[in-house]
Amino acid sequence: MSASIGRFAELVSRDQFALAEACLLVAQDEYPGLDVGAGIDRIDAIAATVRGRLAADASPEQRVAAVNRHLFAELGFRGNAEAYYDPRNSYLNQVLERRVGIPITLSVVFLEVARRVGVAAQGIAFPGHFLVKVRLGRGALVLDAFTGGTPQSESDLRDRLEQALPRGRGAAPALETYLEPATAREIVARMLRNLKAIYLHSGALESALAVMHRMLLVVPESAEELRDRGLLYARLDCYRPAAADLQSYLRRRPDAPDAAEIHAQLATLKAAGARLH
Repeated sequence: MSASIGRFAELVSRDQFALAEACLLVAQDEYPGLDVGAGIDRIDAIAATVRGRLAADASPEQRVAAVNRHLFAELGFRGNAEAYYDPRNSYLNQVLERRVGIPITLSVVFLEVARRVGVAAQGIAFPGHFLVKVRLGRGALVLDAFTGGTPQSESDLRDRLEQALPRGRGAAPALETYLEPATAREIVARMLRNLKAIYLHSGALESALAVMHRMLLVVPESAEELRDRGLLYARLDCYRPAAADLQSYLRRRPDAPDAAEIHAQLATLKAAGARLH
């Protein structure tokens, strides 16, 4: 186990852990020389600039406005609509360097800066588009970091929900159901799922495998992630680890809808392994 993976495994084994550090450690697979401390220092410096402009008795609204102004108007952080599926958008070090990203990584930057300047901000794993919720004295404000921290009205959120959810599924749950705060674990898992999908779609299988290793450290209870890693191992002709993962999947989900397919895959792996001996 590499030092990066070891530190990541130790970090995410805790019930609560530092979000920025976990996100930066994820990036070490693609950027082995990445200095995690330097990335955290960069966030600290951004927050220090914002904090230096705030009065001690600044209201939550004033603090949010100061974070937005510095991140999006002055530093130019923005959503990368032109190359949304560029994997660099999902690596926090690259987002800090290039100042472009996708909703979840830009939200992480906002959350980490906001926390350092006394803003009670939380990530919201909204369907299809990660958002930020800020607690205010009179309620809460929902922001979209992808579009420069723009406030989202209830109507905006309902429109987003209607577009993101499958049609024909009956009455949707109440909007509030989708505005619950996401934990650091849920945020890192969603970020990893984005990378997994990007790398599988582009055929970068070794990179996808590295992401899956980290995913199973974040959500070790996920039988589906174990199955997906086993299937990827099979595509890479790594028969033993493929069989081990798929057998573990079936032990956890003996009545899974795809159990017959996985049993067939195991038979194929067994035959392929036998031909090597």
